[in-house]
Amino acid sequence: MSLTAVQDTSESESDHGPNSDQADPNAARLSSSFLFRSGTPRSRQSSPGHSPRPGTRFGDADSETTSCWGEGFSVQRRSGKRRAERAWYSEKRVKGFVGVIGLVVFYFVMNWVMLLRLQDHRLHSKSWFSGKSSSSPAPVSVTIQAKWKKNGKGKRPAKGKYGRLLGLAAHALAEGYSKPEPKDLWQEPFVPASSWKPCADQRSWEPNEGKNGYIMVTANGGMNQQRVGVCNVVVIARLLNATLVVPKFLYSSIWRDVSQFSDIYQEDHFINYLSPDIRIVKELPKELQSLDLEAIGSLVTDADIPKEAKPSFYLKHITPILLKNGVVHFLGFGNRLAFDPIPFQLQRLRCRCNFHSLQFVPKIQQTGALLLQRLRHSESHPGPLDHYLVGPYAASIEKENEGPAKKVSKYLALHLRFEIDMVAHSLCEFGGGDAEQKELEAFRAIHFPALVHLQKTKTLPTPAVLRSEGLCPLSPEEAVLMLAALGFKRKTHIFVAGSQIYGGRSRMIALTSLYPKLVTKENLLTPAELEPFKNFKSQLAALDFIGCTAADAFAMTDSGSQLSSLVSGFRIYYGGGLTPTIRPNKRRLASIFSKNSSIEWRVFEQRVRKAVRQTKHVQPRPRARSVYRYPRCNDCMCNMTLVT
Repeated sequence: MSLTAVQDTSESESDHGPNSDQADPNAARLSSSFLFRSGTPRSRQSSPGHSPRPGTRFGDADSETTSCWGEGFSVQRRSGKRRAERAWYSEKRVKGFVGVIGLVVFYFVMNWVMLLRLQDHRLHSKSWFSGKSSSSPAPVSVTIQAKWKKNGKGKRPAKGKYGRLLGLAAHALAEGYSKPEPKDLWQEPFVPASSWKPCADQRSWEPNEGKNGYIMVTANGGMNQQRVGVCNVVVIARLLNATLVVPKFLYSSIWRDVSQFSDIYQEDHFINYLSPDIRIVKELPKELQSLDLEAIGSLVTDADIPKEAKPSFYLKHITPILLKNGVVHFLGFGNRLAFDPIPFQLQRLRCRCNFHSLQFVPKIQQTGALLLQRLRHSESHPGPLDHYLVGPYAASIEKENEGPAKKVSKYLALHLRFEIDMVAHSLCEFGGGDAEQKELEAFRAIHFPALVHLQKTKTLPTPAVLRSEGLCPLSPEEAVLMLAALGFKRKTHIFVAGSQIYGGRSRMIALTSLYPKLVTKENLLTPAELEPFKNFKSQLAALDFIGCTAADAFAMTDSGSQLSSLVSGFRIYYGGGLTPTIRPNKRRLASIFSKNSSIEWRVFEQRVRKAVRQTKHVQPRPRARSVYRYPRCNDCMCNMTLVT
């Protein structure tokens, strides 16, 4: 039997068990009704065997009654005594049963009160999504309900699709306050993971003189897509024996960021570190600057290059242009170089560029170090990746926290890839109805015209099919259910990368209600500290990159996200087996979430943990997969267990 068949069998069997959250209210109602009918005060008053009344100033009432009725009453009194004894025994049994029922009712009432208090806890201030910072934000009260409140723009996001599961999650978090977390929650299999060591910095070739001409590149997308484009063009420059001009970044109508290479990365370090591999200059020679590159055929766009083109494509089609005109300009260059097949040394150069040559500028490193200090609270030493992320400012983390050693404060980083561009491009539905569809269609018409054309000319999968195939990003509600099922406690410190969540604060109600110790960089950094990065989304993304990469555990919600891919790869390359990453199998999770109206929480936990645990297995890079995300391969890392 295949693995899929086994999963389907187990899922069908487990989903037909008793539904605990439906049984509990009935038990409470039955118990309340029983107590109302047979309350202790009433039964004591009506019972013939109740304790005699106390004496009065006229003497004992019972003795007076006996003397009045004479000896004829003695037989009746004995039979009455026997009846009273039987009644007392029966009452004792009833009292015991009532006591048990009372304890059960008390248990359910207390759990219900705890659940209400958990749901009605106070949240962070409006600074969450308005960009206003505060070290101790003023809370605002919200409740997880089936009917969500409208946000500031009058939009209504999800209408409680997961209301039942969120209630069970809140109950489980309240109950599990004192329970230990699963042992593997904050770790990955250490021995097989730690056997891989970084070695992309090792070279075994002579420098490339770049005699065939100059390559210019204008990389598109956000910071992470641009990073991939830079590493790819470095490899192409070596492949074509060309000189690379320091990359430029294309202005994006979505990102609206004018940041260039030197605003994000240390330009001189980039040039010097890669000098043994390729020749890099800061600008074209003057005699080439005046050329109309489009007119002479030296302008090459993404439309001219197949996605993940092989090296042979560049040798065949780009080399002649380079030799003829002396320059080629790749405009909008992104994911245009295949991962396989590619020569070993070129693949290693790709890794060397990503993991070694691209270091953030001091401004970003310094603010990133400050962010890590505040994320860790009382930790007295920098993390294992800090040096590679914030350079010399890692020492300031240790200096800032000098003094008696305190308990380390772990934090989980969560990348919610749920911005409007991602939501619109996915073609999925997220419970917003017609208003959501119209808004996303309008966004696609402006920013993704090619996708709109494809919708009109091709028959594309329906949103339901896309979701069942695992092609939709996890919503914030699904993300919090995954974290709760995995065993992360309510008091877990969570850092959320990015704050431009589609749907705004109302979409975050579930996450912030179940995990109140949740922050973003806007919460932890003051307006003055964020001012140098204002309106520079790529530079802000670099701060998120630092916060996610240095985390004790990292959870992604969309494996196709470039930030998640680069962060997880960086954690593998430098983490030494100490930095686990949670990569949800969205196809399996979609199957589990589809049972949200009936599945028991215990079964939900088991299935989510099984689905996620399998993605934490340590394995070499699969063929044709990204070396930026899967650096465990001989091109990037060295497996020490194979070294003799």
